[in-house]
Amino acid sequence: MTETSKQVGEARDRWSWVERAVWTERMLAALEVGLEGGKWFSLMDKVYAPRNLTAAWERVRSLKGAAGVDGMTVDAFEALKEEALARLSERLRSGTYRPRPVRRVYIPKPGSQEKRPIGIPTVEDRIAQTALRNVLTPIFEKKFAEHSYGFRPGRRCRHALRRVQELLDRGNTWVVDADIQSYFDTIPHNRLMKEVEAEVSDGRVLELVRLYLGQGVLEGLESWTPEEGTPQGAVISPLLANIYLHPADVEMSISGYEMVRYADDLVVLCRTGAEAQAALKRLREWMEGRGLTLHPTKTRIVDATQGGGFGCLGYHFEHGRKTPRKKSLDRMKDTIRAKTKRNNGHALSVIITDVNLTLRGWFEYFKHSHKWTFENIDAWVRMRLRSILRRHQHKRGRGRGSDHQRWKNAFFKQEGLFTLTEAHAKAVALAHALPVPARGC
Repeated sequence: MTETSKQVGEARDRWSWVERAVWTERMLAALEVGLEGGKWFSLMDKVYAPRNLTAAWERVRSLKGAAGVDGMTVDAFEALKEEALARLSERLRSGTYRPRPVRRVYIPKPGSQEKRPIGIPTVEDRIAQTALRNVLTPIFEKKFAEHSYGFRPGRRCRHALRRVQELLDRGNTWVVDADIQSYFDTIPHNRLMKEVEAEVSDGRVLELVRLYLGQGVLEGLESWTPEEGTPQGAVISPLLANIYLHPADVEMSISGYEMVRYADDLVVLCRTGAEAQAALKRLREWMEGRGLTLHPTKTRIVDATQGGGFGCLGYHFEHGRKTPRKKSLDRMKDTIRAKTKRNNGHALSVIITDVNLTLRGWFEYFKHSHKWTFENIDAWVRMRLRSILRRHQHKRGRGRGSDHQRWKNAFFKQEGLFTLTEAHAKAVALAHALPVPARGC
């Protein structure tokens, strides 16, 4: 194998996730070595290319999602897709495409009585945004920082959490737990566009980004045009949000600080309290200089070796241990409660099958928690099930006392209940390549 072919193969591996309908070998080569002038131009034809729009449609279709202001569902669009995609391509090519307002809805905010606003674009606009994202993402991915994890190809919450744990284990236990106040709603449009323009010079692509930033919002019978921020729910928003915070990644790295960022969730891990104070000062100065604000009460400095700890991506770090945050635990318990009401008329086997779906999914994310977490939850779940069995026998109250002898832990195991404690023991054994010890019932 020649050196050139080897380099081509390595480049292909690095960019295996890109949309092949857009990114040819020639474009990937340019991405690797850089462009003359340092900016990308002539990109709009890649956006409206039929192959890219078809790939974008397949992505939108797989994600389903609700209808936008036009009432067009994904299923309804599919029946018209050939004509609709051709029409969208022509409108993007001719410059007559204009996104419709997003439909504003509110969804529950985990751990809070507040509601989170979400903007739902039309199916057509989601396709166009996905096609635009297919073109732009590799350009910015090349420059994004190693410690940025949110909404990036091949990067997940678990990777960010692993990095946080590595830094804690290295002694970086003074933590700046930072919260950017209303980040997605307060990004300044003009400053964001300057970051995009630093890499892209195609005026038509830049105008398309501006159209999305100025996309109207329809809530009930009222409509308005936002002057700042990127609408949560829009396909392109996570990329734009990462673009705007990338200079903060660079600034903190240059200043010598260890930061882990997942979208707008970020922590800076330092070795001393004085270093943490200096890091917070620098971070606050940068945010204010960019039109952003650190939340005055949610942003704080903590010593992770002491009581109190800090939260990150659903986990709570304290005294060298990692457990689910109270909000994460409460959310899971609320789901289990809804499935294990005492007046549930289904057979126990049906209830357990439904409960297992929640427990397995929850464990997959929180399996790195301290083992005590799982023992407590297992006992609580069995109590909920014993309460149902009591009700089946026309008894009141929750499972307690002699119920533990009537329906032992082994009984629920035989019924197929997923046991977090045993799943955790198996995961630990697998990680250390050790046999799983037998457990009593």
